[in-house]
Order: sequence, then C-alpha cells, then structure tokens
Amino acid sequence: MAKKAPRRDVGDEALHVGPSKQWAAGVPGVVHSLQISYAQMGAKRTLLTLAQVNQKNGFDCPGCAWPEGDHRSFAEFCENGAKAVAEEATLRRVTREFFTEHSVSELARRSDYWLGQQGRLTEPMHKPAGSDHYVPVSWDKAFTVIAEHLKKLDDPNEALFYTSGRTSNEAAYVYQLLVRRFGTNNLPDCSNMCHESSGSALTETLGIGKGTVSLEDLHKSDLIFVVGQNPGTNHPRMLSALERAKKNGARVIAVNPLPEAGLLRFKNPQKPGGVVGNGTQIADRFLQIRLNGDLALFQALSHQLLEAEDAAPGTVIDREFVERHTHGFNDWEKHVRALDWNDVEEATGLSRTEIDDTVKDVLGAKSVIVCWAMGLTQHKNSVPTIREVVNFLLLRGNMGRPGAGVCPVRGHSNVQGDRTMGIYEKPPAAFIDALRDEFGFEPPREHGHDVVDSIRALRDGRAKVFIAMGGNFVSATPDTDVTEAALRKAELTVQVSTKLNRSHAVCGDEALILPTLGRTERDGDRFVTVEDSMGMVHASRGRLRPASPDLLSEVTIVTRLARALFGADDLPWESFESDYDAIRDSIARVVPGFDDFNARVRAPGGFALPNAPRDERRFNTVTGKANFTVNPLEVLRIPEGRLLLQTLRSHDQYNTTIYGLDDRYRGVHQGRRVVFVNPDDLAKLGIADGSMVDLVSEWPDGERRAEGFRVIAYSTPRGNCAAYYPETNVLVPLDSVAETSNTPTSKSVVVRISPRA
Repeated sequence: MAKKAPRRDVGDEALHVGPSKQWAAGVPGVVHSLQISYAQMGAKRTLLTLAQVNQKNGFDCPGCAWPEGDHRSFAEFCENGAKAVAEEATLRRVTREFFTEHSVSELARRSDYWLGQQGRLTEPMHKPAGSDHYVPVSWDKAFTVIAEHLKKLDDPNEALFYTSGRTSNEAAYVYQLLVRRFGTNNLPDCSNMCHESSGSALTETLGIGKGTVSLEDLHKSDLIFVVGQNPGTNHPRMLSALERAKKNGARVIAVNPLPEAGLLRFKNPQKPGGVVGNGTQIADRFLQIRLNGDLALFQALSHQLLEAEDAAPGTVIDREFVERHTHGFNDWEKHVRALDWNDVEEATGLSRTEIDDTVKDVLGAKSVIVCWAMGLTQHKNSVPTIREVVNFLLLRGNMGRPGAGVCPVRGHSNVQGDRTMGIYEKPPAAFIDALRDEFGFEPPREHGHDVVDSIRALRDGRAKVFIAMGGNFVSATPDTDVTEAALRKAELTVQVSTKLNRSHAVCGDEALILPTLGRTERDGDRFVTVEDSMGMVHASRGRLRPASPDLLSEVTIVTRLARALFGADDLPWESFESDYDAIRDSIARVVPGFDDFNARVRAPGGFALPNAPRDERRFNTVTGKANFTVNPLEVLRIPEGRLLLQTLRSHDQYNTTIYGLDDRYRGVHQGRRVVFVNPDDLAKLGIADGSMVDLVSEWPDGERRAEGFRVIAYSTPRGNCAAYYPETNVLVPLDSVAETSNTPTSKSVVVRISPRA
C-alpha cells in the first residue's frame, strides 16, 4: 500500500504555465517586492522597514545568510529578502478568536501557504491533552507545563530540542546551555538537512566545517564555480557579488541540472544597465549536469589537470603547496589516474569536449573558488563529492590565498552562527570542557539525535517531548507521513514561532505555541548578533513595535523556562535575560574567536571570525594538514521507466515559507504541484506535456505517493526531473540518507510517474 501525501488547498485549479525567463531581477523584481510588501505592511511601514534591512545600524534580514560588504547601498536587500521582511512585519494578526474558529484538525488540512498568510501570532496558546483546539494560556502556566513534562521523563534523552537557522547567537547559546544543563545533547537543527554534508567533508579535509573565503575573495577570484545552486531565487544578493567579480575579470561556470535565470543574466535593479539595458551575463559556461554527477565531474577535471602536468611538468600542480600543506596526495593521484571515462560521461551527461573546455578555464585561472548549496549536499554520496571538490582545489593550491577556496553558501540567516554557538548533537570535547569550566556542571558528552534520528526516536516511542526554537519541522523534514505520525505520538510538542505553520497543526497530545519577537522588532534597548555565511559576526537591532505586547524574545523564553525547570539554579539565567552583554561575555570565554565580543561587535559591520585555512594556511585535521581523500566513483543507474527527482524551491518561497504561488523564472503561475521533465523522457514514457500525474517513490518498506501534479516539459537532463518541496517531501524515505552526515537525500529520489485516471 502506497503512503499518500494528503492534498491541501493550494489553489492549483488556477495553475498555468508560460515561458521560462532568461534573466533575473530587473524592474519586475522590484515591482514584485513592493507589491508583496505593500500588501503585508502598507506603504509607510514598507519604506521605514526596508531601509533598515542589512544596514550596519539596522537588522539582519531574516532570509538568507549572504554577507554584506563594508560599503552598502541604500537598498541592501533582494526581492526574497523583502518578502521575508514583509512576512514578519505584516499587519495581519492571529488572535485567540482565530483558534476558537479553527480546530487543529481543520488547520492540518490547510496548506503551508494559507497558514502563513494568516499573520503574526499574538499570545501563548495551549492545546490541552485530548483537545482539538488551542486556548490562551499565560506565560507562567506555559513554562510550568513544559517543566512538568520534562521533569517526569525517565531519561533526559527522551526530550528533543530543535533549532531553526534564524535563531540569534545569544538565544542559541542560552538554548544549548539549557539543554545540556538538562542532561542531553539532543540538539537537532536545520543544518542536519542542508549543509551537514559540507561540514562533515570540510572538517575532515580542512579542519573547519565552514567556508574559507570572504566576500572580498569572491570579488578577486579569476574563476568561480557555482555548483548545485540557484542564487537568483535562494540568495539573490550573491548575483551582485558575481556581477562585481565579472567586472573585475572573473569567469563563472554554472554547474546545475536546470538552467537558472539568475545565472544566465542578471539585471541589477540598482544600476541603470539593469533597468534599461541587457544586464550582465553571469555564467560564461553552463554545464547541464545530471543529478549526482558532480563527483564524477570534479574527478574528471582533476584527472585532466594531472594529464596537463604530465605534458608540461611544473606548470600545473602547485607542488610546493601539495608537499608542504597536504597529506594523502599519492593515494588520491593513483585513484584518479585510473578514472573510467565511460563512467564519467554516464554519470555527468557531459561530453568530453565540455569537460576539456572547462579544464582550459581552470588552467587559465590563478585563483579558483567553488561555491555550492544543497544541489551537492543532499545525495547519498554528498560527503565524498564535497571531499572531491576539496581535492580539486588543493591540487593547484587554491586554498588560503586571495580569491581562492571553498564557499558553501548557507541558506538561513544564522544557521552557521547557531552551530558556532553549540547547537550540535555531536559537540567537540573542547566545547564541553569550556562549558564545564564556565558554569561549574558536567555537561553530557554522549552524542545526541540529529533530525533523522529524532524522527526515529519519536516514531519508536523513545522520545516523548519535542521543543522547537523556530522553524517548521513538519514541513522541512523528509518522509512526511512518517514524520507527522511521529510528532503526533509525542506527549508534548512546543513551537517557539512568529507565525502559524504546519508544525502547529501536526502536534503532540498536548501542545504549546509560544509567540516570539521577530528580527524586525524592538527588544527593549537590547540587540542580538548573527554570523553570516562567510564568518562575519555583526549586530542586529529591530526597530518596529512588537506585533503584540504579549511577545517575548527567544532569550527571555529560554531563560524563563530554565528558571521554571531548574528552580534556584547556580547558572545566571536572570542576568542573561536582562543583559545580553552578559551572554556575550560568557560566549567570549567559551567559544574560540569571540574574545572581547561586546566591544568588537559594536564596531560598524562587526568582525570576522578566525579561519585557519584562510588566514594562515593552517589545517586543524587529524594529520595537521589538508587531506586529499580517495572517493570511489559509483555511477547512479536508474531502473528502466524511472526518473531521478530533485526537490527544489519556487521563486515565491524561502525554505518552507511560501510567499506566493508563482515561480515566474520557470514560467509557473498560481500553483505549486508541478513536475519538470525532459521532453524526450515524456515521449519515452508516453506522457503528454500538461497532463496530470502522481509521483511515486519506491523503497524497501513500500511506495510513497504524491498526488496530482501537472507535468511540464522542461530543460532538464534525460533521466532527471524536479518538483517543489515541501509537497514532495513525502517521497523522501526517512532511511535514505547521506553517508556520514545522515542528511536526507532530497536531491536524488528514484520515482516513477504514474498518469492519473
């Protein structure tokens, strides 16, 4: 029996498809931003709020984690950043009357889009055990309910504490402190589902789980690879950085299964050429690679570089760097020289000529950066693939010098900072030691549950309480039916949120919604800090009046819960609640790189965290050097009549937040249940463009079905297809995960397309 994802009211009846776009942003981007902003915030609030986004004395965008330069424009935001701000600063409100009118069962039948459009949450709400309605509850009562549930657990490991990427450094630090004081390392977070593979691979090979480049490096680079990434939708301000790099002489190579408008041409709306001109061609070369073919591509590039070195010894490989700073080169070289080109061509779908021409670009570049996002991180072999990217860069010394290095582009605005603050289920011993020395208790050292293991624990009854600091866990995670059933088995679920989402409707027997301040709102005279995707830490100060007088900051929620849970505790919860400087002083003593935190973060623009590979060409690995690694190439062969599906975002979407029902760059309007398929595959399968189908994935435990999708003939490699999440998360089996990182394999799901009767 196939598991089916329930249809919800997504407005698909109005869906229509037009031509895809060949460029991104421009005047339409500005117009669309303002339309959504005015509809949510009104004209005056729009102008006042957008003027503060990503400014040195303003607030950090609640959207992506792309960094800001030292010199900023008056409009330091993108289209999707404006949408994110509008969603948070909306004038719409969800009141107690709303919950009287709508039962939990009814809300569970609504779409993510409908739920998000209802507006800001205004007061704490409680669903008593056995009830189908949320009712108002005082903050004190809410904290008492949570504390009582946690205290009666047989083992602290029966509680799970999830974190979304938008949580501030200060809130993340006190949150992980509460969790470890309680006695568990069950700290799953959104990194587990996106860049965990990056962190795993980079820690092993370079000794740091982050990127090694700055924004200035991007501007100085000779050659930039943008791999498995769609900047035009997911982090549009990156296009401005690529535009500047191009102006400085860089070449850009886009590697992706789908042609993305932003990488074809960018019309910068802040420049005359982006308004009335043709804009800037971003990608000099587009390699339309098959899904999961990236490891093969980078091995092929390195193979050809070795061949070029053989032909002209001493001119290609950076022998001095390899001998002085790396380990494992000989074993890796032997492996790559034996590469089978038939496997390369089958895995990548690229011709030998396309690869050889790319090698010429590499040979002509003194400095190379490889950028990537979830197109690389959500496959079974994601960690080996990213290790192969590192091999490729190490070969010519593209590490620790200007314009060169690795650039994993994080999605959410402080997801990297949360990890730095200790939101990690596998904390390093040094971090646990520092916590012990700072607070005088012995934190747990046993590794906790990540996201996938948390779902398993709930499913199997080994976890009974689930607390989420932000996010929309139900819609962000794989295997929708399994996840929803697991959450509903919990004795208590708690969601700290700004807006309504599906995780409030798919909840435990008892449930709480705790409304919190957003980035845009004032928190008294206090400010918080965030870390961007390139390791810059800076302040964020909201300026708007809170959406309700009953909202509390995330820090206040955590510290008051701690007092309800621990009573007269020796830890400084009260001082942390009232004085965020006290939190930052503690961070400075516990987290490396944050010395004199309070003074440095008050400097305009903040400060850069130390980065040993970038700053010193020092690699804190087991070998003390950057590690070449041997990564077998296993060609992913799909059974006859099946396709390989990647899940992706629409343009009117950020993670699980749906801003609208359009994806204008891909020509989709007023609907989301679409699947993009190569026309030749459609002909072979006997399926007409525009027909209605179900998507069915196959796994040893049975089939999973997502119903009612419109087929769109689209430029994607043969054997591949694509569709939006969270609608297709139901197709991703819980046990289909990446090696080492345990990340769900949302970019390589074997499916068949089943025509609807």
